[in-house]
Amino acid sequence: MALTISASGTQAATINTEHTLTTLTGPKTFTLHVDCNAMSHGSGTADELELRIKANVLSGGTERVVYFALFTGAQDIPIKISLPVPVPQTATVTLKQTAGTGRSFPWAITTPD
Repeated sequence: MALTISASGTQAATINTEHTLTTLTGPKTFTLHVDCNAMSHGSGTADELELRIKANVLSGGTERVVYFALFTGAQDIPIKISLPVPVPQTATVTLKQTAGTGRSFPWAITTPD
């Protein structure tokens, strides 16, 4: 199965700021990929990263969290891939670093062809 990159970039994280990576439009199924290689245990506080996908069910409806993942410290497996998320209308993809030293995170959204 071939994949198409729908959106991509690198997000420089500001601690405790929820950064919007992209807004998706459906109906499609999307997967979020984030490179967490820069994360560290640190000398005081370990880096912590939250990834979210928020989607609505009906056009104009409220977006709610449908995918959430939390990662702490240096990562043995640095590339994080979300479960496939079906988006019937729209979805917002966010990244929030809550502790540690602000890092930059390369990311991509893929869809199957």
